[in-house]
Amino acid sequence: MNCLGHDFLFVYGTLLKQADNEMSRFLASHSHCIGDGYFQGKLFQVAHYPGAILSDAPADKVYGSVYQLYHASTVFNVLDDYEGINEQSDVPDLYKRILVEAWLFDKRKLKAWVYIYNRPTKGLPVISSGKY
Repeated sequence: MNCLGHDFLFVYGTLLKQADNEMSRFLASHSHCIGDGYFQGKLFQVAHYPGAILSDAPADKVYGSVYQLYHASTVFNVLDDYEGINEQSDVPDLYKRILVEAWLFDKRKLKAWVYIYNRPTKGLPVISSGKY
């Protein structure tokens, strides 16, 4: 079954429910978790948080959860700020939000927004399990 829509958000780090911080609670209160899954990417330890990038290698997977957002524009206004997206800045944003193809463990495939790390990854430790 394919689900199409742009009100899905894939999270893999500090926005996961188990992170239990202000932003993960904000997300939980403005969305519904539809399941766990993965997208094709590589995960890095940036600092006290992870950063994911896209990968062409099918074996590279970043694992997390997919949320269906109740009011996407409201949620993205808050989360874009949290993730360091600032269109007014001359400095490259820390993350960028893009649409990716994600697979849920129940075999559904969908397009979901994800925050992708937007800085060089050279020298950053790879989280080879793909799980944060």
